[in-house]
Amino acid sequence: MSAGKRALMLVVPLIAFAIGGGFYVPQAGMDGNRSGSELPLASLPTLPDWANDGLPDFSSFQDTTEKKAAFFSFLYPRIVLANSRILIERDYLDSLAGKPSLSDDEQQWLAAQADRLRVEAKTGSDEQFELLRKRLDVIPPSLILAQAANESAWGTSRFATKGYNLFGQWCFSKGCGLVPRGRVEGANHEVAKFSSPYRSVRAYIQNLNRHPTYQALRDIRLEDRRADDPLSGLEMAQGLLGYSERGEDYIEEIRSMIHYNNLSFYDNDFREVIRDLTPDRLQQLASANPETALLPGQKTQNSGPTEG
Repeated sequence: MSAGKRALMLVVPLIAFAIGGGFYVPQAGMDGNRSGSELPLASLPTLPDWANDGLPDFSSFQDTTEKKAAFFSFLYPRIVLANSRILIERDYLDSLAGKPSLSDDEQQWLAAQADRLRVEAKTGSDEQFELLRKRLDVIPPSLILAQAANESAWGTSRFATKGYNLFGQWCFSKGCGLVPRGRVEGANHEVAKFSSPYRSVRAYIQNLNRHPTYQALRDIRLEDRRADDPLSGLEMAQGLLGYSERGEDYIEEIRSMIHYNNLSFYDNDFREVIRDLTPDRLQQLASANPETALLPGQKTQNSGPTEG
């Protein structure tokens, strides 16, 4: 595909959508590590400074096409950053699975990951490794982009601009977020606040990776892994039945957004970016600077095991 055609796919939407804030099903215990923050790991490089940047003013765009292009260009590098760092954790998990015995530190890391991802199994057991490998995995960029656009009204909602919350995630302790207007009397949920949009992306990925509601999504991903098929946001969207009270209509809307905004292009680009990566280059990807180095078509001189 020519560079011109790729660029066109980035900026030309085939259809415009009226974006509504999808209803997010409340989650018990959401406050526990709801930021999706990483566990300490020597092989994880320091996050680049731009991961702490705030949200641009997307409401300043008068042209819908330009707003969409700017939104995707801002969010995609943060998705690549989050996913690549998960791949480093996943590689470390695989390295532990192949060891005849585990140190105390290695067992503690496994136990902490199991707690974070809600895996109940004996530390170091085959069952634990199998369950963690199913949950410690990437989410296709197309799905993240579509849901972020839908839930945040293309980065212009109150929750996005005031709390950097792009996915409508809830929390349940007073002061943990923003109180929704029109909240039912007696309800105690708030819409979570994050320190940056990147943290919102990490928390969203963690949520899909650990909550029982999204087991179907993880099952679809696992089937693709076993068949050595590429991960597809269009396909995995079927596992979002519990994300919105609108059910199948919500899934169809997300799929339509992926299709008409050509978001599968980002899935393809991400597959190319991480294809045949060495550990050193994967670390470079997980700490890339500037963020434009992670935009489509860059390949950032990085190439590791094909992970979706």
